[in-house]
Amino acid sequence: MQFWREFGQEKRESSRCSPGAFSIQSWQNINANSCKHCTVRTVGSGWKDWSKSDVIYGVIAPVLVVLLIVLISMLGSLLGGGFGIVRGITMEIQELVIIAAVPLLLGLVWNRWAGGASGFLLGSLYALYWAPIYDAYRGGGMILLGYVVSAMLIGYMAGALNRRSENFGRMLISGLVAATIGGVLLFGVLHLSSMNVVRGVDGFLLTVLTRTACGAIMSVIAKVFMWYGMTAQNVQKE
Repeated sequence: MQFWREFGQEKRESSRCSPGAFSIQSWQNINANSCKHCTVRTVGSGWKDWSKSDVIYGVIAPVLVVLLIVLISMLGSLLGGGFGIVRGITMEIQELVIIAAVPLLLGLVWNRWAGGASGFLLGSLYALYWAPIYDAYRGGGMILLGYVVSAMLIGYMAGALNRRSENFGRMLISGLVAATIGGVLLFGVLHLSSMNVVRGVDGFLLTVLTRTACGAIMSVIAKVFMWYGMTAQNVQKE
């Protein structure tokens, strides 16, 4: 009986600690000296371990993004007096980034709760930004509500459809479906307001197709984020 008990314990430990019990990625993190207790080795970088990619993605890329945002906001004054079409383009880009792109990205790379929560928060902040203007008119509250529910739906639906998949095809389909449905919902909610001016084919293209394009673009960006994250982990392990 003692033999069978020891044999069973050894078999359980070997199945628990064998490479077959883990994925390839997680098994590489197991320290060979402490495999008896399945202790996971933590991989970190020291204060001297700097690389070119750290400077590019940690300093240069964020600064360029901030400068690009500032440049977009100044296009009107830079082109002389602020043309109506320039102002319209910058406002549309700002709207897409805040209540479509960010919730969509978080939903694709994280999960549906992150996407939905970020959509609700950013949509609420965007609605608060426009509240002093829309509150002065009848029907403005419905437009503000559309901003919130559309952003929340896009982020949640993207995460629910993608389910943290790293397959680009699934990410692309999830992003396109979530962004398009969110745009259609916003277009419909806007029509419930008496002060809505976004109507007809032009309004549909401006509201829906821009979000569909945003879904495609953010799917590519999400895939790049995941690819770079996996590449960085592999470099650290080596």
